[in-house]
Amino acid sequence: MTTTNTNVSTKSARRKLNLLELANELSNVSKACKIMGYSRQQFYEIRRNYQTFGSEGLIDRVSGATNPTHGSVRVAQQLNLKGHRVSSGGVRGVWTRTKLLTKHQRLLRLDQHLKENPIELNENQIRLLERFNPEYRDRHIQADFTGDLVSMDTFMVGTLKGIGRVYLQTVIDCHSRYAWGTLHTSKMPITTVQTLNNEVLPFFEEHNIPIKTILTDNGREYCRREDQHPFELFLQLEDIEHRTTKVRRPQSNGYVERLHRTLLDEHFRVAGRTNFYETVEEMDKDLQVYLKFYNTERSHQGRNMNGRIPYQVFLEGCRELQQEPVKDI
Repeated sequence: MTTTNTNVSTKSARRKLNLLELANELSNVSKACKIMGYSRQQFYEIRRNYQTFGSEGLIDRVSGATNPTHGSVRVAQQLNLKGHRVSSGGVRGVWTRTKLLTKHQRLLRLDQHLKENPIELNENQIRLLERFNPEYRDRHIQADFTGDLVSMDTFMVGTLKGIGRVYLQTVIDCHSRYAWGTLHTSKMPITTVQTLNNEVLPFFEEHNIPIKTILTDNGREYCRREDQHPFELFLQLEDIEHRTTKVRRPQSNGYVERLHRTLLDEHFRVAGRTNFYETVEEMDKDLQVYLKFYNTERSHQGRNMNGRIPYQVFLEGCRELQQEPVKDI
């Protein structure tokens, strides 16, 4: 019985993998879903599971189209739909005998099962799936010390009645994940310069650390003629190298993309339901409160962070850089 369930789970995972690959090749989610027999909602759920759990997220979480958070009544109903006649009391009896009675116990057992039964992916499949997973994207970005590489991006947060679109200008130090953000009603070059000049550079100067390189996409707020564009001219004056992502490959700026997702999930989607904003200034005030928490209190689970807070890693990166011996020219 266990072997059969494992085979079914593996086949399902392969089918989901094929769906993601096909969507990537066609550059069309709707067409891929139609060919593979999935809905768009299922596609985004599959992709989200992969982003959260990696390749293991492609495996059905629990056999029988249930999950560990379902109660005994829900599980019994699902099993009955599949032709397995069982009562909710019978389900609870099995859970009691196998020490799975509480939701916490079932979640722990699921984690153990996934560790013991991973699916193997070939190199080509891994390369294709990297495009769906921000954590994999981050591995292509190397930042050895504080200020070594700083990423910037513009993100539309939403709209305010009577004001229009609200854009977030985001900056993150790739070594420490220390982040800055300011809200604006446009994404003009002047907003990028203001964010750097008013928020980011003073913080680095306070710690006596220079910014070596800034990474952006190819948006108009960042790129045009080097001898005329305000952002380009500002970086030249500050002696900061400007690097851009590959055209049509914004995912190569993965750190700032991951930050955007965190800001959406933990701040904007929560604040938008609990507060009624009338001005951008009100939104920005609450954003700064969250960013202070993000930088100085919130543990970070990103690669090489090991649960440390960004400000701690920022300071450690500063000390390491300042202790390096000066090289003779």
